[in-house]
Amino acid sequence: MAVRLKDIARDLGVSVVTVSKVLRGNTDIGEETRKRVLKRMKELNYQPNMLARGLASGKTYTVGLVVPDLVHPFFAAFAKALSGVLRQSSYALVLASSEENPDIERQEIRTLLRRGIDVLLIASCQPNLRNFYELGDERTPYLLFDRNFPHLAAHFVGSDDLRVGEMATSHLIGIGRKRIAHIAGHNGSPAYDRLRGYRNVMAEHRLSTPEDYVIVCDHTEESGDKTGYEAMQRLLALQSRPDAVFCYNDQTAIGAIEATIAAGLRVPEDVAIIGCGNMPYNDYLRIPLSSIDHGTAELGRIAGELALELTSQPEQPPKNILVPPTLVPRASTGGRLTLEAC
Repeated sequence: MAVRLKDIARDLGVSVVTVSKVLRGNTDIGEETRKRVLKRMKELNYQPNMLARGLASGKTYTVGLVVPDLVHPFFAAFAKALSGVLRQSSYALVLASSEENPDIERQEIRTLLRRGIDVLLIASCQPNLRNFYELGDERTPYLLFDRNFPHLAAHFVGSDDLRVGEMATSHLIGIGRKRIAHIAGHNGSPAYDRLRGYRNVMAEHRLSTPEDYVIVCDHTEESGDKTGYEAMQRLLALQSRPDAVFCYNDQTAIGAIEATIAAGLRVPEDVAIIGCGNMPYNDYLRIPLSSIDHGTAELGRIAGELALELTSQPEQPPKNILVPPTLVPRASTGGRLTLEAC
């Protein structure tokens, strides 16, 4: 037979209300009583009935997450960190993928809203996200992550992508490169801001950026290696080929490295290459990949904490939280000693 709150209350000689307050994390319970209740819950392996708890509170204790690609390393790591924070407060995470398709994204959002989620997190693939509440229930708070829409008065958690572009480009200049190209993403604030950071630093150092040195690509997430390979082939075919390339993400950088090797050139001696994302296996590639780490786990942690805040304070003013990136130099730009050059 399942253990009930009143069983725990009877065992400890306290009221059901007291046990319920401990379960909800209320602060008006004495510390000694709280410890006794939690200890007894653990001894009895008490599992709260989330359906009953939701009916009583008007919540479902679920958070929805819509991402462009469920198997992409960045979104997978973000979801893992986010789920870890939610789990501590007995919240469940419901995942959905838009597959970089705006129509699928709108469908998934509507589905999640109909499930009665308490908060929705979105890395939107919309070219111009309209008023979110056109898609569903106005009572559900939401926050954007990774991809921002500054015209919306919305909560946002993401990396400082302008700084990502500046840091990657400064690193390449710091190791003596001057003909620096950029394989860029097509849509979304990360792509725009990384490109802007690249241009800012090149202008600051009075280095030219020919039009054909910037290749804007689609499908940098789901098939970035192929996209990077093809873009790099175009760059290597130029009469004045670049001696360094800043790639939108690690996947495109991996493709760019393979194209460079296939052309009979050396990385980094002939062409230095840096990506963004700092994927866990970058150290184990044929040529370990230099990358900008945008703090994926930290992004997930912050987003989880903000999501939990929104479950109890949905009307709070929008927050814009940017996580600073860090440089992780490896062999594709000459190794870790190049850090001092920046």
